[in-house]
Amino acid sequence: MKAHARLTACFDGSRTVLRELRSMAPLTLFPRRGRGPGAVVHLVNSATAPLGGDDLLLTVHVGPGASLRLSGVAATLALPGLHGEPSLSTVDVVVEPGGSLEYLPEPTVVTSRARHTAVFRGELAADAYLHTREVLVLGRAGEAPGSLTTSQSVTRGGVPVLRQTLAVGSALDRSLAVLAGRRVLATDLVVGGPELPAESGEWWSRTPLAAGGTLTTSLAPDAVTALSVFRALW
Repeated sequence: MKAHARLTACFDGSRTVLRELRSMAPLTLFPRRGRGPGAVVHLVNSATAPLGGDDLLLTVHVGPGASLRLSGVAATLALPGLHGEPSLSTVDVVVEPGGSLEYLPEPTVVTSRARHTAVFRGELAADAYLHTREVLVLGRAGEAPGSLTTSQSVTRGGVPVLRQTLAVGSALDRSLAVLAGRRVLATDLVVGGPELPAESGEWWSRTPLAAGGTLTTSLAPDAVTALSVFRALW
């Protein structure tokens, strides 16, 4: 299955309006009435996806001065194809001057025998704001995970902020140099927010990025514990 969903948010002088809201199953976008000047949209998987062989693309454009919160409502299950085909999901984001985007999907569960690649690309203006989060769960309860490769590429004002690629779902995950046997890996990226110092604790760390922004990483036995670290820090 190939699908391309598109979302464009613009500021009309008093509030953010959605100029384009195009869903394509399984990527379904539901606008929600917000209380403030920003726009709120929920991303829903309206079919079982990503499934081996799927190629899914979500394009998000936040215009000058616009504010958008795009969040998931349920976990994503990466499932194997009938013949071991890989799947791909890509999120392309552009945030123009003065724009703000919160992209907060629910966890991705890498099920047994799945072969999934997840790509996030962000192009931000020099004064734009981005908050995005990724929570990876290695297998369902009692299940060995398949393989997952994720990559994040973010620029701000044409300057690279983050280039990161991670591969999980192998025997090396139990190594202390990788995931130490922990089942959940979560990252939280904020660009354009307050500058915070480096800090770390048991199974988590916060790192200021050279070009601005902060990357927080958490390892945990479950998604609830991983996310609680972010809530405590912010």
